[in-house]
Amino acid sequence: MVICESFNIYLSFVSIFWSFLFSPHIYGYLIGAGIYDITGPITDINMMGYGNMKQNDNGLHLRLFSRAFIIQENSSSQPIVIVIIDAGMVSQAVKIKVIDNLKSRYDNGLFTHQNVLISATHTHSGPAGYLQYVLYSFTSLGYVPETFQPLVEGIVKSIDLAYSNMKEGKILKAEGDLHNASINRSPAAYLKNPVEEQARYDENIDKNMILLKFVTMYNTPIGMINWFAVHPVSMNSTNTLVSSDNKGLASILFEQKMNHNQMLGKGPFVAAFAQANEGDVSPNTAGPRCIDTGLPCDFVHSSCGGRAQNCIAYGPGSDMFESTKLIAYKQFEKAWLLFNNATTEINGPINFIHQFIDMTNISLNYKNYSGHTCEPAMGFSFAAGTTDGPGDFDFIQGITHGSLFWRIVRNFIKTPSEKLIKCQAPKPVLLATGEMNTPYPWQPSIVETQIVSIGSLLIVALPGEFTTMSGRRIREAVIEAANNASKQNDPSSTTQYEVILSGLSNVYSSYIATPEEYQLQRYEGASTIYGPLTLPAYVNQFSFLAEALVKRQKVSPGTVAPYFFNEEFSFVPKILFDTAPLGKPFGAVIKQPNSTYYNKNDIVEVRFVTASPRNNVLLNGTYLTIELYNKTLDKWNILYTDANWETKFIWSRDGFLTWLLGRSYAIIEWTISSIDGICIPGIYRIKHYGTSKNIFGEKKQFSGITNNFTVLC
Repeated sequence: MVICESFNIYLSFVSIFWSFLFSPHIYGYLIGAGIYDITGPITDINMMGYGNMKQNDNGLHLRLFSRAFIIQENSSSQPIVIVIIDAGMVSQAVKIKVIDNLKSRYDNGLFTHQNVLISATHTHSGPAGYLQYVLYSFTSLGYVPETFQPLVEGIVKSIDLAYSNMKEGKILKAEGDLHNASINRSPAAYLKNPVEEQARYDENIDKNMILLKFVTMYNTPIGMINWFAVHPVSMNSTNTLVSSDNKGLASILFEQKMNHNQMLGKGPFVAAFAQANEGDVSPNTAGPRCIDTGLPCDFVHSSCGGRAQNCIAYGPGSDMFESTKLIAYKQFEKAWLLFNNATTEINGPINFIHQFIDMTNISLNYKNYSGHTCEPAMGFSFAAGTTDGPGDFDFIQGITHGSLFWRIVRNFIKTPSEKLIKCQAPKPVLLATGEMNTPYPWQPSIVETQIVSIGSLLIVALPGEFTTMSGRRIREAVIEAANNASKQNDPSSTTQYEVILSGLSNVYSSYIATPEEYQLQRYEGASTIYGPLTLPAYVNQFSFLAEALVKRQKVSPGTVAPYFFNEEFSFVPKILFDTAPLGKPFGAVIKQPNSTYYNKNDIVEVRFVTASPRNNVLLNGTYLTIELYNKTLDKWNILYTDANWETKFIWSRDGFLTWLLGRSYAIIEWTISSIDGICIPGIYRIKHYGTSKNIFGEKKQFSGITNNFTVLC
């Protein structure tokens, strides 16, 4: 009997110890992080962001990745999933397909629209053709399967990896201001906001970076997400190399620091630099100026001599590559500082709330405004572009009365109804997108609204590009609604909610300016598609969701967003076949490296006979490797791939004849010194990988290797 009692006491002790050691209530949560490639086609496809039909990609500088994070209270509860993708924006069609894929792979509704949040960094240097609404797929000539399918596959696989890597751990938070990494590109519009509201803030941008650090129970960091508002447009509209821009490079720098010698995209630690309320925020910190005179641009219209094309904003570097690097380093260094000083642990339940809403006819009152939201429409100043990337023709920002000529052109495309014109005023309607449904809708009517919570931290999924002040109003309204609901639940509650704005999430619905900014009709206001009451409608909706979330109330799912890619069309020319020059196989080197390089700042350039990279996007692979010989082991080690900053892969055809014959060549450039200035002497070689397609449609993989060469630094 004594033995039994002693044994029971022993078991109880073991049980208590085991619970203490592994209970998620002690250590916080089950957490996981995963990363996967989503790069897609790097040649012949229009880039998504600037809306420039001449900006087709012809190579690769930085691969694009999906970075997923899963947080779960315990193994029997439903998790939340936060995915950050290196892309221009999130396509509703992509999210629908991702959820469909996840539902087929996991039982019991583990992953749904409600608990999966997908947010884009907003790089303007990724391939287009994955957004189902006509306006956003016009320049890409419609649907591009080589973009869409890898995007869906990569997001799903990043979530798979995060789920399979889940461990018990905790989440730590830190925040701080980042200076000299951003400016407001529409200060004239910002000044239209109430003076007393402006007086509450130091600047016309949000400088705050907020960071979450994911750490296992053994104190091993596995991931990091931070949110900071700035456009990834350091790479300008002349760029034709696929790139994740400043936010993607910041992720690379952080992951290289944590994963040491792992290949990019393969390491266990995942770092995401997510977007916030960046609608009017530019990384081009040198500001705009007239390129013809050097004088300041017109303050309201961002024009020089009446032309938007002459008013260009510049980054801090000597060219777009250096500007990308400088803005990336600023974000990386701030995140690194916050990461190493993150001590505030987040505790509390995991929750989420989600609702599809029709944004086209919401009645509401806002200050001096009373009315309803509108069918989508784009204003004349939309065509002017921004100081980060001006448009064509004679459009300028700040147009409240469209010219007769462009009204005639507009009416030839689609004459807007009087109802739409009145609803959207003072916006002069250039494109009546809400009334254009051929061959399918031009812009969304149904959008997703979502909040996910970790304890008292609320992450608001913004379905578009909110300006600085628009984001601030959302943040304040959500905090007020959540705190009030908490008090209603328990009058003695001292919980104070915090809000993170996660921009460009789940669906893209262009811009959201404040009603006051809307009156000036600069680019952001002209691109606020549901009219002047767009922001107040979102303020009401997110306040409603925040209250329901805190009170644990169910909300109706709403009308599910449509998926109509089955009706999609594409005018992107197919790759018919590839040929190599007579006597030279695919992979043959047509320009060898020098035998020796003496300077660490040298750039090695080689050329190969190649085929179209669209034959095989090499998802999670590489078109090149830079290899260093290890004499001791008699082995070649891969030092860099096409995902690294130090390499560029440039694809080219020389003229019409080579296009007709299906001939092409690849230029590979390698900057010997690493991004942080390190040069490793030794014997090197460069390898190229590709896939050719013959006239019968058969594909065959090939590779080529340069001569060995010596780097002396």
